[in-house]
Amino acid sequence: QVQLVESGGGLVQAGGSLRLSCAASLSIFSFNHMGWFRQAPGKQRDLVATITYGGSTNYADSVKGRFAIFRDNTHNTVYLQMNSLKPEDTAVYYCNAFLQPDRNYWGRGTQVTVSS
Repeated sequence: QVQLVESGGGLVQAGGSLRLSCAASLSIFSFNHMGWFRQAPGKQRDLVATITYGGSTNYADSVKGRFAIFRDNTHNTVYLQMNSLKPEDTAVYYCNAFLQPDRNYWGRGTQVTVSS
């Protein structure tokens, strides 16, 4: 059974940084891609960043230049480095792993709150 465990969320002031971690219960190369999504209260869950099996990355326009997704293959962990945080980045952040053709796996989420 696939398990994804997020950590690293918290409260930070605007302009600050946080690093989120997502530890997978099996090799991250088991998946076609992994990524981070976020959901603010009353809003839909939106993509933040993804990293493919081959290492290609993709970012939402709202976080380009501020966030970076990367991985540690040895520890089966994917990270999201978040810099220059804004109040609008406040949300629950979810780790995602996708396996073709249609399997999506989710972590339980970690809260990120950015104060102004």
